[in-house]
Amino acid sequence: MSDSNYIKVYSGDSIVVQRMVVELEKIDIIPVLKEQTNAGLSPIFGLSNAPIQQVFVHKDELEKATEVINTITSELQE
Repeated sequence: MSDSNYIKVYSGDSIVVQRMVVELEKIDIIPVLKEQTNAGLSPIFGLSNAPIQQVFVHKDELEKATEVINTITSELQE
């Protein structure tokens, strides 16, 4: 994302990203999503063709968003 007012806070699969979107919206943060695909790499590296989504938030909302992201990612590691 070329707009310097937005900062990437997470990159991962769409299921986790959708949960993050829901949780961020609960605290009045509207994230911006960007999708990337691995289609060209799958035969070589064994990656799936599933898109990777990136979550961006406005820099003024970074602190609140980081708390939400950290909570979700720590739950995933348990």
